[in-house]
Amino acid sequence: MSETIDSAVLEQRAAELVDQARRAGADAADAVVVRGRSRSVSVRLGKVEATEASESDDFSLRVFVGRRVASVSANPGFDLKVLAERAVAMAKASPEDPYASLADPDRLAKSYPDLELFDSRDVSTEALTETALAAEGAALSVAGVTNSSGAGASAGMGGLVLVTSHGFSGSYMATRFGCSVSAIAGEGTKMERDYDFDSRLYFDELRTAEDIGRVAGERAAARVNPRRVATQKNVTVVFDPRVARGFAGHLAGAINGASVARKTSFLRDMMGKQIMKSGIAVTDDPLIVRGASSRPFDGEGVSGSKLSMVEDGVLRHWFLSTSAARELGLETNGRGVRGGPAVSPASTNLALEPGSISRDDLIRGVGTGFYVTELIGQGVNMVTGEYSRGASGFWIENGEILYPVSEVTIASNLKQMFMALTPADDIDRKFGIAAPTLAVEGMTIAGT
Repeated sequence: MSETIDSAVLEQRAAELVDQARRAGADAADAVVVRGRSRSVSVRLGKVEATEASESDDFSLRVFVGRRVASVSANPGFDLKVLAERAVAMAKASPEDPYASLADPDRLAKSYPDLELFDSRDVSTEALTETALAAEGAALSVAGVTNSSGAGASAGMGGLVLVTSHGFSGSYMATRFGCSVSAIAGEGTKMERDYDFDSRLYFDELRTAEDIGRVAGERAAARVNPRRVATQKNVTVVFDPRVARGFAGHLAGAINGASVARKTSFLRDMMGKQIMKSGIAVTDDPLIVRGASSRPFDGEGVSGSKLSMVEDGVLRHWFLSTSAARELGLETNGRGVRGGPAVSPASTNLALEPGSISRDDLIRGVGTGFYVTELIGQGVNMVTGEYSRGASGFWIENGEILYPVSEVTIASNLKQMFMALTPADDIDRKFGIAAPTLAVEGMTIAGT
């Protein structure tokens, strides 16, 4: 996005806010500015339906008075002194929190690399419109596609400015571009819908609009005239990478240090134990150049590094911020994320690493099974690991994808699913959570 990025002004204002907090009686404080700019275009059937634009600089101040902590937020133009005094007064009236504090000074980033997160290219509203129209046109040109649910293209910028009372001051900005299209195939009560999308930090690295539209149209057309399948147990379910990323996200939630500390994770007692087959690895790396979720430092100013979260099937790490780490008797690993004034741990560039088998060979090896392309509902219990979700996709027989299937439910337990999964080699690392095609044995399908 074409905009002069001058974070110095925001850093200076954040530093003044921290200074006012100390003057008001805070023992320690940090201030963060979350910057956002976005522009998007939506089209349907060759016409522009909407264009939207937004921008914001949201300030948050967190103060510590002894073991008491409070946070306040404000928009630009606020009175620094008034906001700081209010935050300190709130902290003095708050209950003690034995785990909340700034990160240890020796963990703060002293320097950090250029991760090439910002695309300075000027992508106009007209260019976004052309991209969305081209994607929809490609979808509508696919045989069997009868209508469009619309297409869109977007350009955005986001970033973080962080200043702490113990000497950290830094900022980074990242751009994000996207294109999506939803196509409809079939007629009347037999219509089926599907979609495709792409999202990248650099506009020129997006898949072409024509490719996105074509794939969306082909997916929709392939789903026409779906069948039902009988209820059965011990079925191998194959997750398309599009849904496999969500499956990997369940692992990210289960190894989140805050959930472990609250005892709301079904993996809370599994550190150092086997949770996947030998040979399977899960990594998390905040320092990937042009990575979707890369960052030079976390929401507390801590440097992060690449971690093998699961190594040879064994769980090795939790995602930890300072407070979550202290509650568990550990040290932060630079995974703190700012959600407004609050800090909580989260993954960065998480990858369920690929195996050595191709997608086609993986499917051939299944014999009979269910290839899932879409999941419905939120039937995942992160406390117990129970998993039950509506699904649609394609039936596999004799190692070949034969016909579309809908209106079924797949069920198991995530602990069992993690131990029974086999990854293919087709990973796309351009997403913040990346996973290849996954085959999971031993699931139950509820159908007719």
